[in-house]
Amino acid sequence: MPSFELFVAQRYLRAKRKQAVISIITVISILGVAAGVMALIIALAVTTGFKNTLQRSLLGATAHITLLSKNPAEGIENWRELATRLSKLPHVLNANPTLFGEVLFAGPLRGQGGVLKGLDMQSPTAFADLSKYMKQGSMDGLGKVGERFPCILLGSVMAEKTGMLLNSVITVISPQGEITPLGPRPSSYQFRVCGIYKSDFFELDSLWAFASLEQTQRVTSLPGVVSAIEFRVDDIYQAPEIAKQIEQAAGGNVAATHWQEQNRPILNALKMDRVVTLITIGLIELIAGLNILISLVMMVMEKNKDIAILVSMGARVSQIRKIFVLQGLIIGAVGTALGLIGGYTISYLAGHYHWIQLDEAVYSLSYVPFEPRWTDGVWVAAAAMVVSYLATIYPARAAARILPLESLRYE
Repeated sequence: MPSFELFVAQRYLRAKRKQAVISIITVISILGVAAGVMALIIALAVTTGFKNTLQRSLLGATAHITLLSKNPAEGIENWRELATRLSKLPHVLNANPTLFGEVLFAGPLRGQGGVLKGLDMQSPTAFADLSKYMKQGSMDGLGKVGERFPCILLGSVMAEKTGMLLNSVITVISPQGEITPLGPRPSSYQFRVCGIYKSDFFELDSLWAFASLEQTQRVTSLPGVVSAIEFRVDDIYQAPEIAKQIEQAAGGNVAATHWQEQNRPILNALKMDRVVTLITIGLIELIAGLNILISLVMMVMEKNKDIAILVSMGARVSQIRKIFVLQGLIIGAVGTALGLIGGYTISYLAGHYHWIQLDEAVYSLSYVPFEPRWTDGVWVAAAAMVVSYLATIYPARAAARILPLESLRYE
């Protein structure tokens, strides 16, 4: 059975009043709390979705830590022995030598500048993550030798722009070609497109292609050389500390960089967007709190005589105060529940059905990802209830100060 204070609070909220404006303000207060909670849940789902999707796309096909030569022309000396030794360090899952080279991919539609990355086929983990993103074909041809056209993997956007189809032949032009008396002359090489991948990260899908390490060394005219050793670790958030350990253990003319450093602009932008979103949408909660304050103040004015009668019948000051505190909390609880239901429902549907499409060239993603977290709902609901409670303090105190003699003198 509800307590006396809760019973009266519910009666006040349900009863028909002479001043309909108070009922309207109460409904507006509930809708204001619901709108604020729903907006926060949706906004946090979007920022979390962008962060997690970009992070998965980046780390799915790129390294957590990259050890680079300070002199790219010379590359990393004794790279195979060094990779084997560094792969045994704590927290390091694997180490894969690789070579990068800027080239031009010439297809039947147009030419497209990009990066050719060589994978060490002797390392079984060199292409394990990339295989998850294969859209057409397979990676099996990368390790085959003696074929007329060596195998190459293209990103889906690059294949579309250059007009390349699966098993078609693409021309790769390298500026590091033959040395002639008139200077270096670009060299061209032909590859067979044995696979097309799609990582859903525009920059990767539009600029990167993959071939075997030996073929990349041939294209870049750097036989026996690698420009980097890539590492994957067991904790991506400890990458900065692990990178320092790898650099110290490697010694020599090398430097280590990690994924957070390489993508710092994107990560900082997402972090700032989250802060701005919380501040901006948090103002909705404050406005909802003001609506609750106004609603309760007007209710105290309307129920002045009722409060005086309750006090005359023996109601304590603390009970009168609690009645109006409970009214504000009921308004906040109903609004919070509606906001949570609406926010999570919209986030799920928008994320599942990709309601909002984006320009990949601008945002690196083709749609707005929604990833709501239950932890966000907990603290958003708690914040909404705190705001609702704070809005009840002044009206509750005003109600507790009403004197029965003054209110009933002329009755």
